[in-house]
Amino acid sequence: MTEINTDYSRREQPPNIGDATYSQLKDRVSRGAYRPGDKLSIRSAAEVLNVGLSPARDAVNRLVADGVLVYAGPKTVIIPVLSDADLREITLIRIALEGLAAEMAIANCSQHDIDLLGEIQAKINAALETGAYGDALWHNKEFHFHVYGLSRLPHLISMIEPLWLRVGPSFYGLYPEFAEARHGVRNHEMVIEALVDGDGGALRAAIENDIRDGYRRLRQALRER
Repeated sequence: MTEINTDYSRREQPPNIGDATYSQLKDRVSRGAYRPGDKLSIRSAAEVLNVGLSPARDAVNRLVADGVLVYAGPKTVIIPVLSDADLREITLIRIALEGLAAEMAIANCSQHDIDLLGEIQAKINAALETGAYGDALWHNKEFHFHVYGLSRLPHLISMIEPLWLRVGPSFYGLYPEFAEARHGVRNHEMVIEALVDGDGGALRAAIENDIRDGYRRLRQALRER
C-alpha cells in the first residue's frame, strides 16, 4: 500500500524530515495500521517509513509525549488499549466536532468531491468483501477527512485529528461484525446522499450515526478483550 503523508489540518508540506516522519507515523496510527497492544520498535518504524533511526526515534518520542504511544522498554513502545471511559469520552467529543465539520462541509462540496468520495467508498467496499480490514480502515480515514476538509476550518480539523490518533488503533474491533452488518457502508452512503442533496443537517446526522454505530461495536469489543 502506498504511504500517504497527509496532514488534513494544513496544506503546506512538513518543512523537514523530522516533521515528515512524525506526520507519516501519526497517519499510520490514526488509520489503524497498528492495533491496541501492538509493539512498535524504533527500528521497525524506521524501516516501514524508510527513514533513519534518528528521525524515527524522534517521531516515536513525540507520539509518546502526545500520549499516543507508551514505552514498554528502552527501544520499544506499545499502542495503549483504551479504557471504557476513554472510549466514551472520545466518542462524545468526536460526535460534536466531526458533526460540526460535516455540516460546514456542505457549502464547499462540488461534484468532483462527490465522485471522489464514491471512488473511496468503492475501495472500502472491495476491501470489506475480501476481508482486507486494514485496507478498509486505511480508506475509511480518507473518506471522513475529505468530508471534514471541505469545511475549510483547519483549526477544527486540528482538534479532530488527535482524537483519531487515540481511537484509530481500536477500529480493528469493528470487524468482522461491522463488515457483515454493513453499518459503516450504509452510513457512508447516507453521507454521499446528503452531499448530493445539499442537506447539511442530514450530512451531520449521517456522520454522527456512523460514530455512534462504531462506538457500540467498539465498546462491545473492548469488553470482550
